[in-house]
Amino acid sequence: MPKGVRQWTEQRELDSLSPYAAKAAESEGRPVPEELDPVRTCFQRDRDRILHCKSFRRLKHKTQVFIDPTGDHYRTRLTHSLEVAQIGRTIGRALRLNEDLIEAIALGHDVGHTPFGHAGESALDAAIRALPAGDRPDGFRHYEQSLRVVDVLERLNLSQETRAGIGGHSKGRKDLSAHDGIPTSTLEAAVCRISDRIAYLNHDLDDALRSGIISTIPDEFAEIGDTHSQRIGAMVEDAIVQSLDKPAIVLSPSMLGRLNALKEWLFERVYLRYPELYPDIPKAQTLVQELFVHYLTPFALPDGFVGVQGAIDYVAGMTDRFAMATYVRLKMPRAFEPIE
Repeated sequence: MPKGVRQWTEQRELDSLSPYAAKAAESEGRPVPEELDPVRTCFQRDRDRILHCKSFRRLKHKTQVFIDPTGDHYRTRLTHSLEVAQIGRTIGRALRLNEDLIEAIALGHDVGHTPFGHAGESALDAAIRALPAGDRPDGFRHYEQSLRVVDVLERLNLSQETRAGIGGHSKGRKDLSAHDGIPTSTLEAAVCRISDRIAYLNHDLDDALRSGIISTIPDEFAEIGDTHSQRIGAMVEDAIVQSLDKPAIVLSPSMLGRLNALKEWLFERVYLRYPELYPDIPKAQTLVQELFVHYLTPFALPDGFVGVQGAIDYVAGMTDRFAMATYVRLKMPRAFEPIE
């Protein structure tokens, strides 16, 4: 029997997990080698490092879809990440995959997101692309920034498997396909990719109904389940049943079609309509772009941030409320104060 707590856990993984699962004892290691923890496996340490870092905590004040809502029950980037982790762990446990790795990837996958959600991301991307070609990176993608956050800004020195999952989670508006369930790194990363889509389709639908931007959903989606919980349950069960004892995460053709159709319906009825119905979206995008331009000027950035990449890092790291407060401080006139 292994001598230490970590070794016991690693041996249990080797004995009980699926042959397709990632095992901590077989990890490719970290970019910078370091002494192993006596209690936690490498993937448990990754999860804990992400959970305790400042970039993760800031997600509680970053938009998921609805900017600065008056209700308390709308999702944020933080609650989205927690829901992805919960869905991923449920799938992973049923398939005997490494839940610690799934949770680490899920919690870290959005730490590079901008303020104001995808609206802020597209605004920052446009502002970067407007710079002279020789002076800029090739646009902005939040999943690449998430990897930069854990590697460079937070210096978490995560395991290669966790890093690969964070860097490869995003699909944007593209349809899910059978290819997305085939692991490019680990099967746990594929679980997170599917879980991210299941999570946001369902919670964005739930938030859109709460906001009143939609009042009903089409019958083809209601047939998945009568409630938010039932729809998630049906999607998760389908992924588990179809993926049992397979080296890929599989959805049935009918469920895959419904997920892709629901995604397109949400784009047309919610994501693209929201800026037309709520003028705060273009305001937020202007704010992000003007802050980015401001921080390109000499001596504007705080210590530790330099150049174009420094401006990207600083603006992308802002919460919604910090971005708004900074904009007011920089751009709005201050109340007159008598000179003493």
